[in-house]
Amino acid sequence: MSVTTTAHLNFRGDARAALEFYRSVFGGHLAVVTYQDAGDVHEESEADHVMWGQVLGDDGFHVMAYDVPSHMAYERGENSFFVSVRGETAEEVTGYWERLRDGATVVVPLGPAGWAPAYGMLRDRFGVVWVLDVVSGHHG
Repeated sequence: MSVTTTAHLNFRGDARAALEFYRSVFGGHLAVVTYQDAGDVHEESEADHVMWGQVLGDDGFHVMAYDVPSHMAYERGENSFFVSVRGETAEEVTGYWERLRDGATVVVPLGPAGWAPAYGMLRDRFGVVWVLDVVSGHHG
């Protein structure tokens, strides 16, 4: 038996743009189903919002996202979650960092840390906080 945990990011109208941005950073396959596609439109202005979407990379990268409909409460909040991306080399992680940094606010600059060859934290243009680091040899 196997269990997979995937970050499911919730937005209010920005899900498609966020997913397209994450695909540009990490590569992979973008899939989007709108409320219109699913025949589940409650509010005409939200017909093209994302009811379900994901970016799935051949390397295992995976995020899901959707737009919370207006009839449901939504508050993005501050520091309500981070998305952790762990790579095997500083070079790999630096590539993701450089692309995610476009329009982002750097919280902790990417660089060596006591527990990892590279570690950094940033808040991207959509308000999502990403923690990138390199898996050190003796930690899981």
